[in-house]
Amino acid sequence: MLTYIHLLHFAACGGRLFLKQALSHKTSAFPFTRITFVAGSSLPVRAKMAAYAAEERPSENLSKESLNPVLTDTLDNGCFSDLSDELRDYVVGFIETEVGSNVKSLKNVGSLLEKLKDDNRILEEQVLTVSSSVPPQVSAALSAAEDARSSLEELLKREKVISTKLQQHLQSSHPWMDTFGQKLSQVETVERHMKYLRCLQHIEELSAVVQQCLMTSSVWEAIRAVESMAVMDAGLSQSKCFHLRDFLRETLQFWHKIIKDRLTGDLEKVLTQLHWPIISPPIQSLTPTANGQELASQLELLVTQLLALQTSDDLISQRTSPPSKAEVQPVAFPQAPPLCLPIQTMLQPLSKRFRYHFYGNRQTNTPSKPEWYLTQVLMWIGNSTPFMEEKIQPILDRANANINARVELCRGLLSLVQEKVAGDASRLLYDDTLFCHLVEEVLQFEKELRSNHSYPAVLPGLLHLLLDDAVLQKWLTVEKKMAVEKMDAMLSAEGAWSSQYKDIRDMDELKSPDCAETFMTLLQVITDRYRELPCPSAQLKFLELQKDLVDDFRIRLTQVMKESSRCPLSPRYCAILNAVNYISTILTDWGDNVFFLQLQQAAVSLSDEAVVGGLGVMEMGRLASLESSLFEGLLALLDRLRGDMMGRLLDGIMRDITEKAKAYCQDRWFSHPSQHDLSAMSLSSSACPMMLCIRDSLLNLHQVLSLSLFQLAWQGLAERLDSFLYQEVVLSNHFSDGGAAQLQFDMTRNLFPLFGHYCKRPENFFKHVKEACIILCLNVGSAILLRDLIKESSSAEDTRDWAGRDDPSPQSALNELGVYYLAPCDVLILFNLRASWPGQ
Repeated sequence: MLTYIHLLHFAACGGRLFLKQALSHKTSAFPFTRITFVAGSSLPVRAKMAAYAAEERPSENLSKESLNPVLTDTLDNGCFSDLSDELRDYVVGFIETEVGSNVKSLKNVGSLLEKLKDDNRILEEQVLTVSSSVPPQVSAALSAAEDARSSLEELLKREKVISTKLQQHLQSSHPWMDTFGQKLSQVETVERHMKYLRCLQHIEELSAVVQQCLMTSSVWEAIRAVESMAVMDAGLSQSKCFHLRDFLRETLQFWHKIIKDRLTGDLEKVLTQLHWPIISPPIQSLTPTANGQELASQLELLVTQLLALQTSDDLISQRTSPPSKAEVQPVAFPQAPPLCLPIQTMLQPLSKRFRYHFYGNRQTNTPSKPEWYLTQVLMWIGNSTPFMEEKIQPILDRANANINARVELCRGLLSLVQEKVAGDASRLLYDDTLFCHLVEEVLQFEKELRSNHSYPAVLPGLLHLLLDDAVLQKWLTVEKKMAVEKMDAMLSAEGAWSSQYKDIRDMDELKSPDCAETFMTLLQVITDRYRELPCPSAQLKFLELQKDLVDDFRIRLTQVMKESSRCPLSPRYCAILNAVNYISTILTDWGDNVFFLQLQQAAVSLSDEAVVGGLGVMEMGRLASLESSLFEGLLALLDRLRGDMMGRLLDGIMRDITEKAKAYCQDRWFSHPSQHDLSAMSLSSSACPMMLCIRDSLLNLHQVLSLSLFQLAWQGLAERLDSFLYQEVVLSNHFSDGGAAQLQFDMTRNLFPLFGHYCKRPENFFKHVKEACIILCLNVGSAILLRDLIKESSSAEDTRDWAGRDDPSPQSALNELGVYYLAPCDVLILFNLRASWPGQ
């Protein structure tokens, strides 16, 4: 469309006149011979065109250069002054494309013009069509908008009218609303008063029913009425009618107390006839009385009625009795329900006896004898168990009460003991001896209660009283103080470094000294004391105390070891080494113990700073996955001390052996006669002192060291002897055939058998010496071949020419001889130590 517009623009300007003139002179050979005026020019163009035509007449075609000036002049006229450069260039290009330099092509200008006119007309029609179709749609939208606006205005007017009427109606009805509100308020007040009066009436009716029932001995109806009062009291618990609530509760407590006192009194009389409480062990199993059947019926009736009264009793107890100090528990136990009324009644005579004997100024109330009241309570539990199981438990079962009579009695007696222990513990915090005695007795009581009387673990006993912050800290302090005192005593004792099982061979494998045994027994006793504590964090505190004690004992052993290190073969030094090994062994076993594994998981879950505070992420991960133990750090320190002591011990033995082996090292090995010249070979005389020293050292180590330490000791000694003999005897001398044979005889027939008592193949611990003897005793021909093979291999490796050969490698040849440890270069050194070679 842009092309058409450009051409139309061109036609509307001077170009249109130019094209018409050209088309009007089709018969002329040169259409430009007519005078054509260009806008803005006063000169005729005809003269120029005539000269041009005369010069170019032989040619039928006009060149592009001849046409361009005319086009240029045409484009420069006023018709294209308003076109942009880009559009002007497009028009010029279009003329050149359609007309070109051929003059004959000008005859197509007419048809081109007509075509452009047709295109222009079509475009105009399209524009007119579009412009004529848009206004109806716009007008329709405007009309719809106008209708909507009118409807909205009408609605706004109606809304205003209705709002005005509504405001007028509200203003007129406001007095009615106020009057009606006052009436409703009065009605609500009357209703509240009616409800209040009905509640009072109901309370009075229930009270009257209870009174009437008690007068007629209808206890069950009285209990039901009291139960209704208790339900009513629970419903009014959130009510703001304080006077009504207080009146109801006072009435409930009044009648509940009367019924409870009557039933309790009757039950006490029946229990007295049944010889309750049972203070001493019964001679026979509850001998039946003459009126036993009647007493059993009365007992069942009274127990059942008291159970029915339990709901109201629990309600009253929750509101009137705040928890005592002994009941405040630092450990979260499941909330136990209150004691049932029959058990409370049965506990009264026992409670009176307990308070009579163990409170006040009685001689039985002494802080130094907590075992008196603890033992007494255990005796009462044991003596009363048959009565509870045979008389009370069947009644509870028939009443569908989910209550264990024996456990309930234990709970009641424990409440007395808990109050007593809590008071005594707070008074004994400044007396270490009495405090320790109290803790011991409490632990023993808890153990007997759980084991002998099957008291459930989910119910609190006495141990939670020891978890009070002040009591627990005192316990830890006293535990550490007494442990340190015992450590000082056990290390300074006369038989501290001797084993108490030394005369019993089967029990003395670890050969631990008495001080180490006593120390680990001390740690085990501490573990037994805190094992049953119901709080993992408190157990971890004791574990940290044990670790501190072990580290303290290790430091003391190190100090004693340094004093004895001048004589590492002394029994005391070896006893210290045994002690370190014994403690390490026990701690390793503890690391796999279920109890300490549980503590380990608790330490990880609680992120206890005292136990895992200094550990990194990797160490924490290993602890959580049970790859390491809580004693990992202590075991590392003990292993380091054990390794240091073992090294000192072996160094001391090697010093003695080295001293005894000087003559053997300086023997004239190159001048020994051949073994063929000897009738029988025997141990070298210079080796006898060394062999005796080795034998005595092994025997001594076997006697004084534990089995595991002795295994490490003789293996370490063999390794050092192998290195010493190889360096000082083999590499420091030259050997004849006889000298090599003598060395091999000394080693294989004398030295190796000394270690043969402790392993099947002792020569495997003397690899250097054994393989050196093989090389030195090799016959001359084989030695020469092997030497040449090694040398050729070495030179071939230098030139990298060995890989293509079929000869065996030196290492395979050595392996065939039984040499696996020595390298080929070491074998060449040994060959050079042979004194007898052909040609020498």
